[in-house]
Amino acid sequence: MSSLKPFSKLPELNSANILLVEFEEQFQQSLADALVEESAVTVNVRLAKSLPLPKENEESRPRIDLVVFIVNMTSELSFQSTEASLKHLDPGFFLGKVCLMVTNARNASVPTERLDSVRKLAASLHCPLLFADDQTPAGVTNATERLLTILKVTAGVVPMATALYLSNLTRCTVPPDIDQPSFD
Repeated sequence: MSSLKPFSKLPELNSANILLVEFEEQFQQSLADALVEESAVTVNVRLAKSLPLPKENEESRPRIDLVVFIVNMTSELSFQSTEASLKHLDPGFFLGKVCLMVTNARNASVPTERLDSVRKLAASLHCPLLFADDQTPAGVTNATERLLTILKVTAGVVPMATALYLSNLTRCTVPPDIDQPSFD
């Protein structure tokens, strides 16, 4: 098993490579299908259930411009898998090339502690935290547009913008009172 490195290969002209990591693989395929339909830039989507990636095809694997961890809030295993997978990324990815996407956050059965844990994780990694609705086509389209905006910057397609600059603008912050008990 190998650690994923962001700058080990040269980028390709007018193309962007994204890795979608989701433990349960529910939202991953519909999001991948929507991302591939982009016409301005060639988007190559790689899917994984968890990291590390197998070492067999490491030479033929393209440079990954953005790693998106999809966390299903109704599943504790999804969050645990994301935490375990993050350890297999090279620290260079945390300079604007990692994003967390949360699904099912509006579900009433989701404990607030789990949502707080995801927010703290995103804040500690200084990466964007996106919320997506995976139940409707409009939600998938909205999530796709958000990811494409970030992906184009991380792939170097947008002039005068870098992944590190974008991550400073979009990173998740945790309010100081998040550890205080709520009085709902």
